[in-house]
Amino acid sequence: MTTAVPDGRPVVEMTGISIEFPGVKALDGVDLSLRPGEVHALMGENGAGKSTLIKALTGVYSIDSGRIVVDGTEHTFSGPGEAQAAGVSTVYQEVNLCENLSVAENIMLGHEVRRFGAIDWRATRRRAGEMLSRLNLDIDPASSLAAHSLAIQQLVAISRALVVDVKVLILDEPTSSLDADEVAQLFAVVRRLRDEGVAVLFVSHFLEQVYEISDRMTVLRNGKLVGEYVTAELPRLELVSKMIGTSLEVLSELEEAPKRSIADSEGTAPFVQAVGLGRKGSIQPFDLDIYAGEVVGLAGLLGSGRTELARLLAGADHADEGQTLVAGAPTRLRNPRAAMRQRIAFSSEHRKAEGIVGDLTIRENIVLGLQADRGWARRLPASRWTSSSTSTSRRSPSGRRTRTRSSRTCRAATSRRCCSRDGSRRRPSSSSSTSRRAASTSAPRPRSRSSSPSSRPRACPCCSSRPSSRRCCGSATASPSCATG
Repeated sequence: MTTAVPDGRPVVEMTGISIEFPGVKALDGVDLSLRPGEVHALMGENGAGKSTLIKALTGVYSIDSGRIVVDGTEHTFSGPGEAQAAGVSTVYQEVNLCENLSVAENIMLGHEVRRFGAIDWRATRRRAGEMLSRLNLDIDPASSLAAHSLAIQQLVAISRALVVDVKVLILDEPTSSLDADEVAQLFAVVRRLRDEGVAVLFVSHFLEQVYEISDRMTVLRNGKLVGEYVTAELPRLELVSKMIGTSLEVLSELEEAPKRSIADSEGTAPFVQAVGLGRKGSIQPFDLDIYAGEVVGLAGLLGSGRTELARLLAGADHADEGQTLVAGAPTRLRNPRAAMRQRIAFSSEHRKAEGIVGDLTIRENIVLGLQADRGWARRLPASRWTSSSTSTSRRSPSGRRTRTRSSRTCRAATSRRCCSRDGSRRRPSSSSSTSRRAASTSAPRPRSRSSSPSSRPRACPCCSSRPSSRRCCGSATASPSCATG
């Protein structure tokens, strides 16, 4: 049960917010208001603009148009530090912590307790312990952050956001790495902060959590505002309809459609079979059948072995016992490249560390998987280098021009796509677990094939093709796949 939404002036008012990236209208005239003493959910599909709106509020992104008013004063934040000074604290979907530092140092970073100009570490650790106690988290503040699980690190990040006198607490997918008990602890803290008058902006894909904790919600679709609603007055099916832009009648037909399992079809053999597959100290032996055209879900609490199971099937870890069968034939997956040859791909939950190379563009990250599959000696042809990234980016709602953007600046869903696909229909998708190998593989850049360097025309800086080529973006017959064509 949620408390009644209080009346009064909003602590945050965002009006007509628009942000445009190269070739992509990320936000188009979006409004958002947050009131003190309420939990406000921000809803929308991947790519709807939720994270972009949050980064606009906190100064990570500069806005092209619109107004941001915090506590009655218009602000133009140049960074998260200024937003935090104004009382706006954020815990992003991807936790940005320093694993080489202690828990206390991460929580109190920039807010250490000082005495006579020097840091009083004992008092700093004591203050960090108080922040952890607010979340009912019993860990040693002096312990190394790297020694704790991802779920604990998420709670540490939330503790860090509470160090300042917050007026607005933004939680971007805070429960994605938490089990049921940890979610309950977090929600208890959120309710306590709400009762203290803090405005909480909550982002989550779990509808049951949204309806449990939020008072109001704002729905975005394709960077535009759909509407603002009282949570208790908006049925879940209608919320889904507003998020995806599909009528209620169509959704009802999908719900009433008969469910057919591929595994129930007679004579159908699994594409991948795990028989007694296990790894000592990681996961007990298990059996698993995966059929072509079927989606298999792995459910379990943190530490139950879901990730360990996926890594064994993708060749990222070696099994100590059991065997893997692909299309009925015993197959030894020695490494991720061997799994890729069997059309098995792996997209890691730690996509920044294991899935992408942040300093490269989306196009280059896609090509890395292809080049790693070909080996060091066989360089990828220019035609394949362009067509593969084009094929993948066409499936992304962010548009074709994002291929030249740095993958570090992309939202989580986009970078997960670029680390799990290679655009090829014959070859498997690029496995994110191959990033160490792929990162050291130089992705070739297309060259002009003119035989004489002196007479060779200058290549186009966009697509590296000759101006006379049909593939060149400056050509009248250019393919629409060109990054700037």
